[in-house]
Amino acid sequence: MSRGSAEDRAAFDEAGLLAEARSQTGLKNFGGDEFREPLGILLGALREEAQLNELGRSTLRARILGCLETRLKTQSWFARHPEILEEEIGAPLVVVGLMRTGTTMLQRIIACDPRLHAAMWWETRFPAPHEGIDWSEPDPRIAIAEAEIAAILEADPRQASIHPWNAQAPDEEILLLEPSFLSHVPEAFANIPSYRSWINEQDWTPAYAYLKKLLQFLQWQKRQRGEVRERWVLKTPGHLGYVDTLFSVFPGARVIQTHRDPIETVPSAASMNHSLWALYSDVDLPNAVGSQWQERLEWGTLRAMESRKRCGENRFVDIWFRDVLKDPIREIERAYGAFGIEMTPAARAAMEQWRSDNPRDKRPPHQYALADYGLTEAGIKAAFAAYREKFIEPRL
Repeated sequence: MSRGSAEDRAAFDEAGLLAEARSQTGLKNFGGDEFREPLGILLGALREEAQLNELGRSTLRARILGCLETRLKTQSWFARHPEILEEEIGAPLVVVGLMRTGTTMLQRIIACDPRLHAAMWWETRFPAPHEGIDWSEPDPRIAIAEAEIAAILEADPRQASIHPWNAQAPDEEILLLEPSFLSHVPEAFANIPSYRSWINEQDWTPAYAYLKKLLQFLQWQKRQRGEVRERWVLKTPGHLGYVDTLFSVFPGARVIQTHRDPIETVPSAASMNHSLWALYSDVDLPNAVGSQWQERLEWGTLRAMESRKRCGENRFVDIWFRDVLKDPIREIERAYGAFGIEMTPAARAAMEQWRSDNPRDKRPPHQYALADYGLTEAGIKAAFAAYREKFIEPRL
Protein backbone atom coordinates (compact mmCIF):
# COMPACT_ATOMS: atom_id res chain seq x y z
CA MET A 1 0.00 0.00 0.00
CA SER A 2 1.44 3.37 -0.96
CA ARG A 3 1.37 6.29 1.46
CA GLY A 4 -1.05 9.04 0.59
CA SER A 5 0.00 12.57 -0.23
CA ALA A 6 0.26 15.33 2.33
CA GLU A 7 -2.95 16.76 0.88
CA ASP A 8 -4.75 13.45 1.40
CA ARG A 9 -3.50 13.13 4.96
CA ALA A 10 -4.70 16.64 5.78
CA ALA A 11 -8.05 16.28 4.02
CA PHE A 12 -8.93 12.99 5.69
CA ASP A 13 -7.64 13.62 9.21
CA GLU A 14 -10.24 12.27 11.62
CA ALA A 15 -9.66 14.70 14.46
CA GLY A 16 -9.77 17.64 12.06
CA LEU A 17 -13.04 16.49 10.47
CA LEU A 18 -14.74 15.91 13.83
CA ALA A 19 -13.63 19.31 15.07
CA GLU A 20 -14.78 21.05 11.90
CA ALA A 21 -18.20 19.38 12.03
CA ARG A 22 -18.65 20.56 15.61
CA SER A 23 -17.47 24.06 14.73
CA GLN A 24 -19.74 24.35 11.68
CA THR A 25 -22.84 23.27 13.58
CA GLY A 26 -22.09 24.55 17.07
CA LEU A 27 -23.07 21.09 18.32
CA LYS A 28 -21.09 18.41 20.16
CA ASN A 29 -23.17 15.22 20.46
CA PHE A 30 -22.83 12.75 17.56
CA GLY A 31 -25.31 10.37 19.19
CA GLY A 32 -22.95 7.56 20.20
CA ASP A 33 -19.54 6.39 19.04
CA GLU A 34 -20.50 3.33 16.96
CA PHE A 35 -19.64 5.26 13.79
CA ARG A 36 -16.07 5.99 14.86
CA GLU A 37 -14.43 2.69 13.86
CA PRO A 38 -15.92 2.54 10.34
CA LEU A 39 -15.12 6.24 9.89
CA GLY A 40 -11.50 5.58 10.80
CA ILE A 41 -11.22 2.65 8.39
CA LEU A 42 -12.75 4.71 5.58
CA LEU A 43 -10.50 7.70 6.18
CA GLY A 44 -7.42 5.47 6.17
CA ALA A 45 -8.40 3.98 2.82
CA LEU A 46 -9.06 7.42 1.33
CA ARG A 47 -5.67 8.64 2.54
CA GLU A 48 -3.64 5.64 1.44
CA GLU A 49 -5.41 4.01 -1.52
CA ALA A 50 -7.86 6.20 -3.39
CA GLN A 51 -5.36 8.37 -5.33
CA LEU A 52 -7.90 11.15 -5.60
CA ASN A 53 -7.52 14.23 -7.73
CA GLU A 54 -8.33 17.68 -6.36
CA LEU A 55 -12.03 17.35 -7.21
CA GLY A 56 -12.24 13.90 -5.64
CA ARG A 57 -10.43 14.99 -2.50
CA SER A 58 -12.66 18.02 -1.97
CA THR A 59 -15.88 16.17 -2.89
CA LEU A 60 -15.34 13.14 -0.68
CA ARG A 61 -14.11 15.26 2.21
CA ALA A 62 -17.25 17.39 1.90
CA ARG A 63 -19.46 14.28 1.90
CA ILE A 64 -17.81 12.94 5.06
CA LEU A 65 -18.06 16.33 6.74
CA GLY A 66 -21.71 16.51 5.70
CA CYS A 67 -22.39 13.09 7.21
CA LEU A 68 -20.81 14.13 10.49
CA GLU A 69 -22.86 17.33 10.51
CA THR A 70 -25.99 15.26 9.79
CA ARG A 71 -25.30 13.13 12.85
CA LEU A 72 -24.87 16.22 15.01
CA LYS A 73 -27.98 17.97 13.66
CA THR A 74 -30.24 14.94 13.88
CA GLN A 75 -29.13 14.22 17.43
CA SER A 76 -30.00 17.79 18.36
CA TRP A 77 -33.49 17.39 16.85
CA PHE A 78 -33.96 14.06 18.67
CA ALA A 79 -33.03 15.70 21.98
CA ARG A 80 -35.50 18.56 21.47
CA HIS A 81 -38.27 16.39 19.99
CA PRO A 82 -38.12 12.93 21.59
CA GLU A 83 -41.44 12.10 19.90
CA ILE A 84 -39.51 11.68 16.63
CA LEU A 85 -38.24 8.29 17.78
CA GLU A 86 -41.79 7.22 18.63
CA GLU A 87 -42.81 7.34 14.96
CA GLU A 88 -44.00 3.92 13.76
CA ILE A 89 -42.43 2.80 10.48
CA GLY A 90 -44.79 -0.18 10.14
CA ALA A 91 -44.42 -2.68 7.29
CA PRO A 92 -42.41 -1.09 4.48
CA LEU A 93 -42.33 -2.41 0.93
CA VAL A 94 -38.66 -2.74 0.00
CA VAL A 95 -37.56 -2.98 -3.62
CA VAL A 96 -34.22 -4.78 -3.95
CA GLY A 97 -32.32 -6.34 -6.79
CA LEU A 98 -29.08 -6.12 -8.68
CA MET A 99 -28.16 -2.65 -9.83
CA ARG A 100 -29.66 -1.82 -13.25
CA THR A 101 -32.71 -4.10 -12.87
CA GLY A 102 -35.44 -1.46 -12.89
CA THR A 103 -35.56 -0.81 -9.15
CA THR A 104 -35.73 2.98 -9.56
CA MET A 105 -38.67 2.81 -11.96
CA LEU A 106 -40.54 0.36 -9.74
CA GLN A 107 -40.04 2.45 -6.62
CA ARG A 108 -41.14 5.65 -8.32
CA ILE A 109 -44.28 4.05 -9.73
CA ILE A 110 -45.19 2.43 -6.40
CA ALA A 111 -44.52 5.73 -4.63
CA CYS A 112 -47.36 7.29 -6.64
CA ASP A 113 -49.76 5.32 -4.45
CA PRO A 114 -51.26 8.06 -2.24
CA ARG A 115 -51.15 5.71 0.75
CA LEU A 116 -47.34 5.43 0.71
CA HIS A 117 -44.39 7.47 1.89
CA ALA A 118 -41.14 7.58 -0.08
CA ALA A 119 -37.88 9.40 0.57
CA MET A 120 -37.17 12.08 -2.02
CA TRP A 121 -33.57 12.47 -3.17
CA TRP A 122 -33.28 15.83 -1.42
CA GLU A 123 -34.45 14.23 1.82
CA THR A 124 -31.92 11.40 1.63
CA ARG A 125 -29.12 13.84 0.80
CA PHE A 126 -30.02 16.37 3.52
CA PRO A 127 -32.18 14.63 6.15
CA ALA A 128 -31.84 17.33 8.82
CA PRO A 129 -33.97 20.46 8.35
CA HIS A 130 -32.60 23.96 8.74
CA GLU A 131 -33.15 25.60 12.10
CA GLY A 132 -36.23 27.79 12.23
CA ILE A 133 -37.82 26.01 9.27
CA ASP A 134 -41.32 27.09 8.26
CA TRP A 135 -43.11 23.84 7.42
CA SER A 136 -45.67 25.68 5.30
CA GLU A 137 -43.03 27.08 2.92
CA PRO A 138 -40.94 25.30 0.23
CA ASP A 139 -38.04 23.57 1.96
CA PRO A 140 -34.71 25.33 1.26
CA ARG A 141 -32.96 21.96 1.05
CA ILE A 142 -34.72 21.33 -2.27
CA ALA A 143 -32.92 24.16 -4.05
CA ILE A 144 -29.58 23.03 -2.62
CA ALA A 145 -30.20 19.48 -3.84
CA GLU A 146 -31.26 20.66 -7.29
CA ALA A 147 -28.07 22.72 -7.59
CA GLU A 148 -25.98 19.71 -6.59
CA ILE A 149 -27.61 17.50 -9.22
CA ALA A 150 -27.10 20.20 -11.86
CA ALA A 151 -23.40 20.29 -10.93
CA ILE A 152 -23.14 16.48 -11.15
CA LEU A 153 -24.67 16.43 -14.63
CA GLU A 154 -22.51 19.33 -15.77
CA ALA A 155 -19.34 17.61 -14.55
CA ASP A 156 -20.31 14.29 -16.19
CA PRO A 157 -23.20 14.43 -18.71
CA ARG A 158 -23.07 10.62 -19.01
CA GLN A 159 -24.84 10.43 -15.67
CA ALA A 160 -28.10 11.43 -17.37
CA SER A 161 -28.11 8.14 -19.29
CA ILE A 162 -27.23 6.08 -16.24
CA HIS A 163 -29.73 7.31 -13.65
CA PRO A 164 -32.86 9.51 -13.84
CA TRP A 165 -31.57 12.25 -11.54
CA ASN A 166 -34.36 14.27 -9.93
CA ALA A 167 -34.03 16.00 -6.57
CA GLN A 168 -37.78 15.88 -5.99
CA ALA A 169 -38.34 12.24 -6.97
CA PRO A 170 -38.17 9.15 -4.77
CA ASP A 171 -34.70 7.64 -4.60
CA GLU A 172 -32.52 5.21 -2.71
CA GLU A 173 -32.20 5.40 1.04
CA ILE A 174 -28.61 4.21 0.57
CA LEU A 175 -27.66 7.83 1.28
CA LEU A 176 -29.28 7.46 4.70
CA LEU A 177 -26.84 4.65 5.47
CA GLU A 178 -23.90 6.88 4.60
CA PRO A 179 -23.74 8.78 7.95
CA SER A 180 -23.19 5.46 9.74
CA PHE A 181 -20.02 4.98 7.61
CA LEU A 182 -21.11 1.39 7.00
CA SER A 183 -22.10 1.97 3.41
CA HIS A 184 -21.31 0.99 -0.17
CA VAL A 185 -21.43 4.64 -1.25
CA PRO A 186 -17.70 5.35 -0.80
CA GLU A 187 -16.61 2.39 -2.95
CA ALA A 188 -18.79 3.74 -5.75
CA PHE A 189 -16.74 6.93 -5.73
CA ALA A 190 -13.20 5.61 -5.30
CA ASN A 191 -10.88 2.62 -5.28
CA ILE A 192 -10.64 1.80 -1.55
CA PRO A 193 -10.16 -2.00 -1.37
CA SER A 194 -9.23 -2.16 2.34
CA TYR A 195 -12.46 -0.42 3.37
CA ARG A 196 -14.66 -2.51 1.07
CA SER A 197 -13.05 -5.72 2.39
CA TRP A 198 -13.47 -4.59 5.99
CA ILE A 199 -17.17 -3.72 5.69
CA ASN A 200 -17.84 -7.16 4.19
CA GLU A 201 -17.06 -8.70 7.57
CA GLN A 202 -19.03 -6.29 9.77
CA ASP A 203 -22.42 -6.53 11.43
CA TRP A 204 -24.47 -3.79 9.81
CA THR A 205 -27.12 -3.67 12.54
CA PRO A 206 -25.89 -0.23 13.75
CA ALA A 207 -26.22 1.12 10.21
CA TYR A 208 -29.77 -0.19 9.80
CA ALA A 209 -30.74 1.01 13.27
CA TYR A 210 -29.56 4.48 12.28
CA LEU A 211 -31.42 4.18 8.98
CA LYS A 212 -34.59 3.52 10.95
CA LYS A 213 -34.00 6.62 13.07
CA LEU A 214 -33.57 8.74 9.96
CA LEU A 215 -36.75 7.31 8.43
CA GLN A 216 -38.57 8.14 11.66
CA PHE A 217 -37.12 11.65 11.39
CA LEU A 218 -38.26 12.03 7.77
CA GLN A 219 -41.70 10.67 8.64
CA TRP A 220 -41.98 13.17 11.50
CA GLN A 221 -41.00 15.98 9.12
CA LYS A 222 -43.60 14.85 6.59
CA ARG A 223 -46.15 14.89 9.41
CA GLN A 224 -45.26 18.54 10.10
CA ARG A 225 -46.04 19.24 6.43
CA GLY A 226 -49.40 17.48 6.74
CA GLU A 227 -48.33 14.26 5.00
CA VAL A 228 -49.60 11.16 6.80
CA ARG A 229 -49.43 7.78 5.04
CA GLU A 230 -49.86 4.09 5.84
CA ARG A 231 -46.41 2.70 5.03
CA TRP A 232 -43.12 3.35 3.22
CA VAL A 233 -41.80 2.15 -0.08
CA LEU A 234 -38.03 1.84 0.12
CA LYS A 235 -35.43 0.92 -2.49
CA THR A 236 -31.73 0.15 -2.42
CA PRO A 237 -29.94 -2.58 -4.39
CA GLY A 238 -27.41 -2.80 -1.57
CA HIS A 239 -30.04 -4.32 0.74
CA LEU A 240 -29.44 -7.60 -1.14
CA GLY A 241 -26.45 -8.30 1.07
CA TYR A 242 -28.24 -7.50 4.32
CA VAL A 243 -31.73 -9.00 4.09
CA ASP A 244 -31.47 -10.63 7.52
CA THR A 245 -30.45 -7.30 9.07
CA LEU A 246 -33.22 -5.48 7.19
CA PHE A 247 -35.83 -7.86 8.62
CA SER A 248 -34.38 -7.68 12.14
CA VAL A 249 -34.70 -3.88 12.19
CA PHE A 250 -37.92 -3.72 10.13
CA PRO A 251 -39.71 -6.95 11.10
CA GLY A 252 -42.82 -6.13 9.07
CA ALA A 253 -40.91 -5.48 5.83
CA ARG A 254 -41.88 -7.18 2.59
CA VAL A 255 -39.42 -7.43 -0.30
CA ILE A 256 -39.99 -7.05 -4.02
CA GLN A 257 -36.89 -8.54 -5.64
CA THR A 258 -36.13 -7.61 -9.23
CA HIS A 259 -34.27 -9.92 -11.61
CA ARG A 260 -32.26 -9.42 -14.79
CA ASP A 261 -29.44 -11.44 -16.30
CA PRO A 262 -26.13 -10.41 -14.66
CA ILE A 263 -24.55 -10.52 -18.12
CA GLU A 264 -26.49 -7.29 -18.69
CA THR A 265 -26.41 -5.79 -15.21
CA VAL A 266 -22.76 -6.26 -14.21
CA PRO A 267 -21.19 -4.28 -17.09
CA SER A 268 -23.84 -1.59 -16.67
CA ALA A 269 -22.97 -1.27 -12.98
CA ALA A 270 -19.26 -1.20 -13.85
CA SER A 271 -19.91 1.59 -16.34
CA MET A 272 -21.83 3.64 -13.78
CA ASN A 273 -19.17 3.31 -11.10
CA HIS A 274 -16.28 3.78 -13.51
CA SER A 275 -17.77 7.13 -14.50
CA LEU A 276 -17.52 8.22 -10.85
CA TRP A 277 -14.03 6.82 -10.26
CA ALA A 278 -12.82 8.60 -13.41
CA LEU A 279 -14.32 11.87 -12.20
CA TYR A 280 -12.56 11.77 -8.83
CA SER A 281 -9.20 10.22 -9.72
CA ASP A 282 -6.81 10.74 -12.63
CA VAL A 283 -5.70 7.10 -12.37
CA ASP A 284 -7.90 5.16 -14.79
CA LEU A 285 -8.73 1.68 -13.47
CA PRO A 286 -11.55 0.27 -15.62
CA ASN A 287 -10.60 -3.37 -15.00
CA ALA A 288 -10.44 -2.82 -11.24
CA VAL A 289 -13.92 -1.29 -11.37
CA GLY A 290 -15.21 -4.26 -13.35
CA SER A 291 -13.65 -6.81 -11.03
CA GLN A 292 -14.76 -5.10 -7.83
CA TRP A 293 -18.35 -4.55 -8.91
CA GLN A 294 -18.77 -8.03 -10.32
CA GLU A 295 -17.54 -9.30 -6.96
CA ARG A 296 -19.80 -6.93 -5.00
CA LEU A 297 -22.92 -7.88 -6.95
CA GLU A 298 -22.11 -11.60 -6.74
CA TRP A 299 -21.55 -11.23 -3.00
CA GLY A 300 -24.89 -9.51 -2.45
CA THR A 301 -26.81 -11.90 -4.68
CA LEU A 302 -25.52 -15.04 -2.96
CA ARG A 303 -26.17 -13.57 0.49
CA ALA A 304 -29.73 -12.73 -0.53
CA MET A 305 -30.33 -16.28 -1.74
CA GLU A 306 -29.18 -17.62 1.62
CA SER A 307 -31.32 -15.07 3.47
CA ARG A 308 -34.42 -16.16 1.57
CA LYS A 309 -33.92 -19.70 2.83
CA ARG A 310 -33.77 -18.48 6.43
CA CYS A 311 -36.46 -15.78 6.30
CA GLY A 312 -39.14 -17.56 4.29
CA GLU A 313 -40.23 -17.11 0.70
CA ASN A 314 -43.59 -15.63 1.76
CA ARG A 315 -41.81 -12.36 2.51
CA PHE A 316 -40.64 -12.01 -1.11
CA VAL A 317 -42.19 -11.42 -4.51
CA ASP A 318 -40.03 -11.83 -7.61
CA ILE A 319 -40.36 -9.48 -10.58
CA TRP A 320 -38.39 -9.78 -13.81
CA PHE A 321 -36.96 -6.75 -15.61
CA ARG A 322 -38.54 -7.56 -18.96
CA ASP A 323 -41.97 -7.88 -17.33
CA VAL A 324 -41.48 -4.51 -15.66
CA LEU A 325 -40.69 -2.91 -19.01
CA LYS A 326 -43.83 -4.41 -20.57
CA ASP A 327 -46.36 -3.70 -17.81
CA PRO A 328 -45.00 -2.49 -14.47
CA ILE A 329 -48.41 -1.78 -12.96
CA ARG A 330 -49.52 -5.36 -13.59
CA GLU A 331 -46.41 -6.58 -11.79
CA ILE A 332 -46.96 -4.20 -8.89
CA GLU A 333 -50.56 -5.37 -8.58
CA ARG A 334 -49.31 -8.95 -8.44
CA ALA A 335 -46.92 -8.02 -5.62
CA TYR A 336 -49.68 -6.13 -3.81
CA GLY A 337 -51.90 -9.21 -4.00
CA ALA A 338 -49.20 -11.45 -2.55
CA PHE A 339 -48.76 -9.05 0.38
CA GLY A 340 -52.47 -8.47 0.96
CA ILE A 341 -52.49 -4.86 -0.27
CA GLU A 342 -55.43 -3.60 -2.32
CA MET A 343 -54.71 -1.91 -5.65
CA THR A 344 -57.13 0.99 -5.29
CA PRO A 345 -58.46 3.01 -8.24
CA ALA A 346 -56.60 6.06 -6.93
CA ALA A 347 -53.32 4.13 -6.75
CA ARG A 348 -53.74 2.73 -10.26
CA ALA A 349 -54.61 6.12 -11.74
CA ALA A 350 -51.59 7.77 -10.13
CA MET A 351 -49.28 5.00 -11.35
CA GLU A 352 -50.64 5.23 -14.90
CA GLN A 353 -50.13 9.00 -14.85
CA TRP A 354 -46.50 8.54 -13.81
CA ARG A 355 -45.91 6.16 -16.73
CA SER A 356 -47.43 8.66 -19.13
CA ASP A 357 -45.25 11.47 -17.76
CA ASN A 358 -41.98 9.49 -17.64
CA PRO A 359 -41.28 7.52 -20.83
CA ARG A 360 -37.82 5.91 -20.82
CA ASP A 361 -37.06 7.24 -24.29
CA LYS A 362 -36.80 10.76 -22.88
CA ARG A 363 -33.39 9.76 -21.52
CA PRO A 364 -30.30 9.04 -23.66
CA PRO A 365 -29.35 5.35 -23.92
CA HIS A 366 -26.76 3.98 -21.51
CA GLN A 367 -24.00 2.42 -23.62
CA TYR A 368 -21.31 0.05 -22.36
CA ALA A 369 -19.46 -3.15 -23.24
CA LEU A 370 -18.07 -6.00 -21.11
CA ALA A 371 -14.58 -5.72 -22.57
CA ASP A 372 -14.33 -2.08 -21.50
CA TYR A 373 -14.03 -3.28 -17.91
CA GLY A 374 -12.13 -6.55 -18.32
CA LEU A 375 -15.34 -8.57 -18.02
CA THR A 376 -16.35 -11.67 -19.97
CA GLU A 377 -19.67 -13.41 -20.43
CA ALA A 378 -18.14 -16.69 -19.32
CA GLY A 379 -16.76 -15.11 -16.16
CA ILE A 380 -20.09 -13.56 -15.22
CA LYS A 381 -21.94 -16.82 -15.89
CA ALA A 382 -19.55 -18.68 -13.62
CA ALA A 383 -19.78 -16.11 -10.84
CA PHE A 384 -23.58 -16.07 -10.89
CA ALA A 385 -24.17 -19.72 -11.78
CA ALA A 386 -26.47 -20.51 -8.84
CA TYR A 387 -28.47 -17.31 -9.24
CA ARG A 388 -28.84 -17.69 -13.00
CA GLU A 389 -29.92 -21.31 -12.63
CA LYS A 390 -32.72 -20.38 -10.23
CA PHE A 391 -33.96 -17.04 -11.56
CA ILE A 392 -32.68 -16.41 -15.10
CA GLU A 393 -32.25 -19.58 -17.12
CA PRO A 394 -35.87 -20.81 -16.61
CA ARG A 395 -37.04 -17.63 -18.33
CA LEU A 396 -34.57 -17.51 -21.23
